[in-house]
Amino acid sequence: MNKITVELKEALRKERLYVIILAAIQIVHILDFVIMMPLGPQFMRVFHVNTIEFSSLVSAYTFSAGIVGFFGALYADHFDRKKYLLFNFTGFIIGTFMCAIAPNFAALLIARIIAGAFGGILNACVLSLVSDLIPFERRGAAMGVVMSSFSIASVIGVPAGLYIAMAFDWHAAFYFICIIGVVFWILSFMFLPNVKMIREPKTFTENLKNFKSILIQKDYLRAFSLTSVLGFGIFMVVPFISPYMVKNVGLLESQLPLIYLAGGACTIISARIIGKLCDKVGSFKVFRFVAIVSVFPIFILTNLPPVALGLALCTTSAFMMFGSGRFIPAMTLVTAVVHSKDRGTFMSLENASRQMSSGMASQTAGLIIGSSAAGALTNYNVVGYIGIATSLIAIFIAHKIKTKMNLR
Repeated sequence: MNKITVELKEALRKERLYVIILAAIQIVHILDFVIMMPLGPQFMRVFHVNTIEFSSLVSAYTFSAGIVGFFGALYADHFDRKKYLLFNFTGFIIGTFMCAIAPNFAALLIARIIAGAFGGILNACVLSLVSDLIPFERRGAAMGVVMSSFSIASVIGVPAGLYIAMAFDWHAAFYFICIIGVVFWILSFMFLPNVKMIREPKTFTENLKNFKSILIQKDYLRAFSLTSVLGFGIFMVVPFISPYMVKNVGLLESQLPLIYLAGGACTIISARIIGKLCDKVGSFKVFRFVAIVSVFPIFILTNLPPVALGLALCTTSAFMMFGSGRFIPAMTLVTAVVHSKDRGTFMSLENASRQMSSGMASQTAGLIIGSSAAGALTNYNVVGYIGIATSLIAIFIAHKIKTKMNLR
């Protein structure tokens, strides 16, 4: 009995280390993506671009991640997971460095495409490794930690990046991301275990046949649609939070870091709670509750008039807590659907479909949202209503997954 206890403790210790490292990788990837949103007012001012052009900067990353992830899924299960992760992490850091040295809008747009090409696959690699290394009975908590990397990036990374950008310029924010990326690359190389390829190498034609067999499975398609719908809904709203807060609510650009500091701090706590509740109560029950509650901050945020800073922070924090919190039980449900032999390909396809959906959402929001003569954003409430509708649709899809897989 003592031997079993010792082995279990050692296994849990290793699992914690893996989860921390994978969460750290997610921090860099997510920070590189989310830093674009709070820098929105600065980009729009420096490059003299409108909402549609700014949304192109955001969607270029997600479209690239989706397209490359789609083709990368053909070979996702044919490489050692760790090596595949490190390769994409390297490309991601190079793409982010290109953002740092970009001299103009066009160069930055190209750099975002390159960073997205590797960043999207990197995200799928992290989620695949969580599924490979952590047993399902503890996976909800592990997903909670990894998904809370968004919060950590918001609490530490985004405010730090914004302060650096304000002290120097926007280029410096990307140099900052490159530096911490190199640090986490070294840590992942040193401590993550190798996970050997699941399949023997196959020809391109054989890969296509396997690819098709995954795409036609109803359970898999249902899982893809769940996260895609959630991604579409949240990225109708997220890219324009900072411009809306400055132009409509009346916040100063210097106050924008407080949004991510407060929201991220709250989400760090809520993500851990949501993750543990998934294991204790059941992923579907938690998802249904969080998705319903998320409707209220979405509505309030996208209809917010000029208010005091404290009320604005409460609104954005609630949106971050419940908007991002939906993905924790959703991803736990999704990982229960896939067979281990398909996991790499499946997660790459899931990530690709979610990224494409997010890119379409950002681009669609850019077309819907306009500007008044005074410079305020218009029709932000419309994208909020779309976000609310997607949250309700996602509950219906999640119920289908829960029923088919006999989950709680």
